[in-house]
Amino acid sequence: MKLPRDLDGKKLASLLRPYGYQITRQTGSHARYVHPDGRGVTVPMHPGDVPVPVVRSILRQAGLSEEGWEAL
Repeated sequence: MKLPRDLDGKKLASLLRPYGYQITRQTGSHARYVHPDGRGVTVPMHPGDVPVPVVRSILRQAGLSEEGWEAL
């Protein structure tokens, strides 16, 4: 499965919210999202798309699999 190449930080953050992640702080162009169970990820809010390896890393840190994300 290939992850989409056109995910920006805002879209990626909006996809994390249904899984319980909420923004706790933002420092510069990086936003920190934390799950109620303590898991946390940092999402780059830079202009432009987030590179696929970074998206994979965010998913791994969030405890989410790549399956189901192909519809993005």
